[in-house]
Amino acid sequence: MIELKIPEIYWDDEAAVSLLVEYFTRRRSRGDLFYSGAHFERLGGGGDAEHVADSFDSNDLVAITTLSVSLEPHGAMNLLTDPEGHWARLLSLIPRDARLENPGSDALMEEGGPAWELWERLAGTKQYPGKPDGSGPVVAGKLLARKRPRLIPIYDIRIKQLFERPKTDQSFWTALAATLRVDNGAFYDQLVHLRDQAGIGEDIGVLRVFDVVAWMHQGRQGQVARS
Repeated sequence: MIELKIPEIYWDDEAAVSLLVEYFTRRRSRGDLFYSGAHFERLGGGGDAEHVADSFDSNDLVAITTLSVSLEPHGAMNLLTDPEGHWARLLSLIPRDARLENPGSDALMEEGGPAWELWERLAGTKQYPGKPDGSGPVVAGKLLARKRPRLIPIYDIRIKQLFERPKTDQSFWTALAATLRVDNGAFYDQLVHLRDQAGIGEDIGVLRVFDVVAWMHQGRQGQVARS
């Protein structure tokens, strides 16, 4: 496992809180939220709401578009109709209340576990090549983050760049889990603190706080580099 190095932005309360407040509350001139991703976990009551937790629905498909990814029409129909029953089967094996910071969740995430298999089937790997049309590793991660937001972290190019992760990274889930647990959960507590200070609501999980701070900070850094 490659250790996760936490950037200083997460320990800079003023800067990190400012990023969270901007992302979740900034509005356009017409009054709607500026960042479409602010709707990701809340659309339709959330992907882990009890009545939809064990299946993909249209709200999930719209939700991932707020994070700039989408499925092709045939892939969307595959998720909605679940012709082979894989999606309902695997989602039902992942408890709605499973949390990454809880060691009891490790069996869900490790190779052969239901979260691992679900990601593999959605991403399209050598073991499970028949992925839904338009899906892939990033789409798979965002779909899982929508369905189990307290267990599966979003992993995309900005996270990879900020945390200096390798091109092929099979240990990110494990590395983040370890980081949330070490030092009596100091980093986990810091993410909760940032969320509370930003006042964005307890329905926003710590993994989403982790993601948004990284996404916004890396975006700012990219703007500076280009200016």
